[in-house]
Amino acid sequence: MKLLQKMALAALLAAPLAVPAAAHHSYSMFDMQRTIRLDATVTQFRWQNPHAFIRVTVPAGDQTEIWSIEMTSPNNLAQDGWTRTTLRQGERVELYVHPLRSGAKGAAYAGVRKADGTTFGEVG
Repeated sequence: MKLLQKMALAALLAAPLAVPAAAHHSYSMFDMQRTIRLDATVTQFRWQNPHAFIRVTVPAGDQTEIWSIEMTSPNNLAQDGWTRTTLRQGERVELYVHPLRSGAKGAAYAGVRKADGTTFGEVG
């Protein structure tokens, strides 16, 4: 067998072992059946691959909690009208999220309502 034929055969045999890119992440850590609302102040909005993130502070009695909200990719968000400047540090928002099953202060993004009434995703 020639080298090129051997390489093609090896690639063909290895193909079933490849894991699809979409399988790299699971949302099983989030309670996707539950949506909660957070009255929050944006401390950071990270427009990055593979997932954008929102970090917020949320009032909790006399103190505040820091929450980290995982989003989808910037490409998917852009299809819904998002840009890298949609959220600004210090901006007050209503966030609708699917909380972590563990009870930790983190969640998957579902929607947001900005102070001017602009909404993205699933709100309400």
